Amino acid sequence: MAGEVHSKRVAILVTDGFEEVEMTEPRRALEEAGFKTDLVSPKQDQVQGWNHDEKSRKHRVDVPLNRANPNDYDALLLPGGVRNPDELRMIPEAVEFVKSFFQRSKPVAAICHGPWMLIEADAVRGRHVTSWPSLKTDLRNAGAHWSDQEVITDGGIITSRKPDDIPAFNHHVIEEFRERTQPVGAGRETRLTS
Repeated sequence: MAGEVHSKRVAILVTDGFEEVEMTEPRRALEEAGFKTDLVSPKQDQVQGWNHDEKSRKHRVDVPLNRANPNDYDALLLPGGVRNPDELRMIPEAVEFVKSFFQRSKPVAAICHGPWMLIEADAVRGRHVTSWPSLKTDLRNAGAHWSDQEVITDGGIITSRKPDDIPAFNHHVIEEFRERTQPVGAGRETRLTS
């Protein structure tokens, strides 16, 4: 199975303040499944991970955002952490990078506070999503149907709530990234996992 996806590449968009396990665990799972991953960031050299409210490890940036080309990637992963997406959504180039995946009908996965970037990309209207509970009103105000579910997959968008959901999130991300051949929104289906 892993041989089928060796040519598929996933961009992981982060800046300082991402929740460590929401980047490292999905990245590890994707790489074990045969995907190639790049840490993309507006930071040039390193980004600082966090473990809840304490600094964790620093990670090398593989591709600075100003040199990242969405055409080089088959899918996008948006980890959470409060500071990370809050800063990214204020950077027009980061928002455009996320929008480009939707414009090209490529799958996007977001966990915890990561769906803030889906709001900025105007990608949640009419979609069924989940997130960290504090984003519920923001997502509903942006036109999304929000549910408190472990994982929700809706037409190429995979969302999840929190670090405890990572095993289920990883499973659905890999499944969707492997199988997604239809454009986002075509033959759309919603899957809930609780």
